Amino acid sequence: MVANLGKEGPPAARRGTRRRPGRESALVWWALFAAIAGAAWWLNSWRVALLGLLAWSLYQFMLVPTMCRVLTPQGAACTERTRGRLFACRRPDHQRLRNDALWRLAGLRNPFQREPHQDEDRTGVVVVSGELRGRLVPQDRALILLATAGTVAALVGMVYGFR
Repeated sequence: MVANLGKEGPPAARRGTRRRPGRESALVWWALFAAIAGAAWWLNSWRVALLGLLAWSLYQFMLVPTMCRVLTPQGAACTERTRGRLFACRRPDHQRLRNDALWRLAGLRNPFQREPHQDEDRTGVVVVSGELRGRLVPQDRALILLATAGTVAALVGMVYGFR
């Protein structure tokens, strides 16, 4: 066994790693949604239920803790943490791919994209094209569509409530 003289750095396994800050539990959010649903049932108010539906939609769009999941040019999924199903990680090219995928989900082409994606890889090897890289996983696609339907239903219900 070699004595540690204090001049060496940390072990190789610890070098470059950092602890990510903790996030709140998803159970806190679901408890809030259950409380809103309970209040709507207790008060027998469809307006409170619509408010809960709108809050759930906002949670799915912008607040749910999830992963980026944009594919790299080599085909591996990005594992960076994100907030909301509409957002990618901090890399601008990942967010641009996510925006394009959301426009495709709506059945449109991204009107803000000026030039096609440049798959910039240092080795020049591209296994997965830009269009495929930004494709949404089925779970994200389904929940985005459900949250959109919930938002539309809540807005229609609110307009109906004004009559």
